Amino acid sequence: MEIDILKVITALDINSKYGYTYWDSLVLATALQHNCNILSSEDMQANQLIEQKTIIINPFLVTQLE
Repeated sequence: MEIDILKVITALDINSKYGYTYWDSLVLATALQHNCNILSSEDMQANQLIEQKTIIINPFLVTQLE
């Protein structure tokens, strides 16, 4: 997928709101733009809901969704 202006603007907004690096914010922006409900990452904050749409899940933690 290419990086477009909407992804960049959304990434900068996520960076500002949630404090993620630009590149992590770009991953989140892409997930949001493609209506992903779940994003698996061991590096981001587990169980954090981004923009009321995408939740970050750490695949190495067993008891997340209880």
